[in-house]
Amino acid sequence: MALVPFPRSPSKGTRGAQIFDGLLDKVSVLELLEQFRRLLVHSALAVSVGVLAGFLFINRVVDFILGPTRRSLPTGSTLIYTQPGEAFGLYIQIALIVGVVFAMPFIMYRIWRLVMPLMPAGARRFAVPFVLFTTLGFLGGAAFVHFIAFPYMMVFFASFNTPDLAFMPRLSDVFDLYTKMLLGMGAVFQLPTAVFFLSKAGLITARWLLRSFRYAFLLIFIVAAVITPTGDMVTQTIFAAPMVALYLLSIMIAWIFGRARPIDDAGSEGEE
Repeated sequence: MALVPFPRSPSKGTRGAQIFDGLLDKVSVLELLEQFRRLLVHSALAVSVGVLAGFLFINRVVDFILGPTRRSLPTGSTLIYTQPGEAFGLYIQIALIVGVVFAMPFIMYRIWRLVMPLMPAGARRFAVPFVLFTTLGFLGGAAFVHFIAFPYMMVFFASFNTPDLAFMPRLSDVFDLYTKMLLGMGAVFQLPTAVFFLSKAGLITARWLLRSFRYAFLLIFIVAAVITPTGDMVTQTIFAAPMVALYLLSIMIAWIFGRARPIDDAGSEGEE
């Protein structure tokens, strides 16, 4: 099977050769390593600029991130820190996150430039969709955690507060949990982007995704159980629900943009 946008070849013998046609584009391993080094250096510089910009509004950003936790605390409770440099370290970490978010479009573009020689020639024109979709996917996952999942979890934790048992979470513990959830859901929300490019390359189809839904459903709840810090089914479902929705959205994306059958399906259908 030929990769989109190449025309489908009627010859099965040349199908496998066309899949790798134009890959690497005569780029040596040393050149790829040099590009990877440039990626790291340029990304670090971009993040540094973002960190400096983040420090200009650091108090507003801290209030925004800690807002869900503060609103969930019972009356009389507050966030605490027990180490001398704990609060200062939190400000540094938040500024770093701001820097990464600020530099993400540039970083995604540099990653695209790095992997572009490994892709078929016809697929190398999707730089803008790659940068846009990956950035929006991460921001979508971050928004889901900040506005829905994390506030609900903090309310759940605060529900055990009693007159004899005060809920006063440590600053570092709250932020560590927030960061893990943010990174986890930011990665999960990249699923539609991955499906878009895989379907454009003809490696997966909507039919294959639909047939694999029951396995994906089980895997989604396993991932939700790993990401969820609590063991209750309600919280796990809150994390699993957007994953299921993203999978269904991915099926639609593959149906709209997919133009070729997977290699395995094509071979099996030909044998039948």
